Amino acid sequence: MKTLANKKVNLLINNQEVPTQNYFEVRDPGKVNELIGEVALGTSEDVDTAVKAAHNAFLSWKNVDVRERVRLVLAAAGVLEDSMSELKYLLVKEHGGVLWEAETDFYLGNGVLNYYASIAKDYMESEQIEDETSWISVEKVSKGVVGAIVPWNMPVILTMMKLAPALVTGNTIVIKPSPTAPIALSILLQKMAEVLPDGVINVIHGNAEVGSALTQHPLVKKVAFTGGTETGRAVATNAAKSFKALTLELGGNDPAIILDDAQIETIIPKLLKGVYTRSGQICFGVKRIYVQENMIEKFYNTFCEFVDEYKVGHGLDERASFGPLNNKKQFEYVKNLIEKTKQSGATVRELGQKLDPDGWDNGYYILPHVVKNISHSSPIVSSEQFGPIIPIIPYKTVNEAVAMANDSEYGLGSSVWSSDFEKALAVAKQIESGSTFINSHSFDSLSLGMPFGGIKDSGIGRELSGESTLSAYINYHSIRYVK
Repeated sequence: MKTLANKKVNLLINNQEVPTQNYFEVRDPGKVNELIGEVALGTSEDVDTAVKAAHNAFLSWKNVDVRERVRLVLAAAGVLEDSMSELKYLLVKEHGGVLWEAETDFYLGNGVLNYYASIAKDYMESEQIEDETSWISVEKVSKGVVGAIVPWNMPVILTMMKLAPALVTGNTIVIKPSPTAPIALSILLQKMAEVLPDGVINVIHGNAEVGSALTQHPLVKKVAFTGGTETGRAVATNAAKSFKALTLELGGNDPAIILDDAQIETIIPKLLKGVYTRSGQICFGVKRIYVQENMIEKFYNTFCEFVDEYKVGHGLDERASFGPLNNKKQFEYVKNLIEKTKQSGATVRELGQKLDPDGWDNGYYILPHVVKNISHSSPIVSSEQFGPIIPIIPYKTVNEAVAMANDSEYGLGSSVWSSDFEKALAVAKQIESGSTFINSHSFDSLSLGMPFGGIKDSGIGRELSGESTLSAYINYHSIRYVK
């Protein structure tokens, strides 16, 4: 493993490192006795300073020609690409993923920056409409300061999904990373900020007080948040006080429907990528699987055979299939959910292997679990587990499977698995979610330009797309001349 020295991370305001009175520790979730670094604990006053710096930068940045903004964003993308080899190891040690997952985070983040740079110029063109009576110009105007709050599971891409559309459309940004994975992202953002004008990128750290101050600040005109649904409600409440624009990508309880013509041995390896990647800690990961009752025993047994090959250990152990959970709170939640599921009378199988049994209790490790003989109304089915445990539920008819899939307050992602595309498509169109994938359900399922986001309690707005994303970062200004 690569040896990493402890890091000390300050706030970043107006391209200056700003120390604070108090710092909080970040520890390796796979070796909790190891300190990764210390991070400045900001206050509401620090938020005010950062937002004002971003606002002052906005007054100039909004007037920079879009082609120059694109050039600078591409320069920042180059910084991200060059930084991956150094920062990916650090990211693993603070968020608990395996190395390829951290690398994927950087690759996807770089792709997002380049994508928005490629479409910004055409998008920002004003539209003119003229007839015998009038001339109209519809202008696209930058909003101002964007407040971005990002989680710990894939911090690079989830930040770039907000930063890229904000910057190319002429906004500035104040970013609050997750307290449990802030270090690699903050170092990256500081490096990226160096190729941009002062104050365009600012980084603030802290707890709920800091998040609340950011989402309520009168100079913040747009809030982009990825995280849990309950926190999302608080963000929306704060933003509503001054009618800020919102993009909220919240929790998910994604269903996967296995149709009776699916080739079990073929689909399971693909399906597993959506279940256990990042230890199950992905918002649009597979959280529940519905299988036709006549094939459920074969599916369950084959599924368990594959899962039993998994090896769980530290993310920098190249043998690890997946690593620990990110933090103690989530670890205890998942452990408690597993115990309650066992007590309910369900069949719960613990599978896989511990790579380091002696160090197992020094990290937030949980082996993969597979559940059957569970009711659709059970908490393990209806909640967002966000851990390495998956329930498999039988259905009699496809209509019943669709009804169970839709019987949720969530609506982020979903998938249908079949050997017949037309059959799968017909089912996919009946599912209530922001995205439905056919014969995939993982990072491979996403595509730049394809709107990503949720319905119901899974959020508001779309990311990763073109116009539907960029339009959330601008104001339309209509100018009409009556002849």
